[in-house]
Amino acid sequence: MLTGEAKFQFLHDEAAADVQEGLKRAAKYIDTCLNLIGGRLGLDHDRVFFGRFGVPVMVRYLDRRGGMLNEKERDKLLFWFVQAGMWGRFSGSTESFIDQDLAALEGPDGGLDKLLEQLRLWHGGLRVEPGHFTGWSLSARFYPVLYLLTRMGRARDWGTGLPLKAGLLGKMNRLEAHHVFPKSRLYKRGFKHAEANALANFCFLTKDTNLAISDRLPETYFPEVERAHPRALASQWIPDDPRLWKIENFRDFLEARKVLLAAEVNRRMEELLHGDTRWLAGPTAPVPAVPAVMGGIADEEEEARIEELGGWMETRGLPRGEAGHDFADPATGEQRAIFDLAWPNGIQEGLSRPAAVLLGEDKEVIALASGVGYRCFTTVAALKRYVETEILARGGARIREPGGLKRGSA
Repeated sequence: MLTGEAKFQFLHDEAAADVQEGLKRAAKYIDTCLNLIGGRLGLDHDRVFFGRFGVPVMVRYLDRRGGMLNEKERDKLLFWFVQAGMWGRFSGSTESFIDQDLAALEGPDGGLDKLLEQLRLWHGGLRVEPGHFTGWSLSARFYPVLYLLTRMGRARDWGTGLPLKAGLLGKMNRLEAHHVFPKSRLYKRGFKHAEANALANFCFLTKDTNLAISDRLPETYFPEVERAHPRALASQWIPDDPRLWKIENFRDFLEARKVLLAAEVNRRMEELLHGDTRWLAGPTAPVPAVPAVMGGIADEEEEARIEELGGWMETRGLPRGEAGHDFADPATGEQRAIFDLAWPNGIQEGLSRPAAVLLGEDKEVIALASGVGYRCFTTVAALKRYVETEILARGGARIREPGGLKRGSA
């Protein structure tokens, strides 16, 4: 806001009064950004608030424009925010990429167009393909995109038939993730964890509807939904071929729904561009044939355990950690894994090793995290034991941990 730079060191020569005034303006425009993101994109809670390090860039742009944006300019800025989140622009070297994007706003040729062109050149294409929905778990990068589609579009609840747009639900505003094909039924048929929790097997419903459907199969409850609320299934991008509603055709259902979801994302992105679709033209970045991203928060039960652990840490004066930490290649932003709960700079920042809680993850995820220096815990109890015996109990001492790092007081 004040210096056009990402690092705090550039504040050293600024007067106190200027820093105070800059902080006020920053708070004002952060609020503006959150309102835009929640109101226009429907991303209205923490789990779906991806690409958050794009907000400093948006704040700088708003400040230079005096906070006054017309509709097209507002939507183009939001288009950039969504695209930066989808492709992990800030998952690698965060400060470096923030600096690059701040620089794109400067000078006579600086602005949104330069910002978007920089993003397109970095990523290699901004159009979504079905393969981008190959991920799984609540921590997948495209999970917020699925939520965005539900809020921005014409998605309807399967129990009430009412639209699920942002601001229309009152106390029911926070939707629940629903497995179209129940996990329990899929596991019994031999489908793996990642398949049962595939993004294309998720939709969002109100709590009452989610409970009413329970663990019934689509071939049973889909006809009921369609009779009561015609086109409600289509509003949530469900393939209309009844053969795909059978559990034996589950994999074909996923592939068909990915096509529908990708087409809807591109429609919504075109809507934000108000016809200026040149940003979606050109070659699309390659999509891996198989999911390269490992790990992730599997379901609401696991998410609740992570949330409880974060709260337990806070009550002991320690940072709660980053749920669904997006571990990415520092240079390219390519997502490599998702750690359920992580402290990338250590529970005692700068004094202890990076730490990660990995619940029910494969050995490959644990090996990856360990290989880049994380201390890994595969149960909540193990992390709590470590905190109580090695951090809290010895909080006054600076104790050397394996790897040569020192731990200080909590």
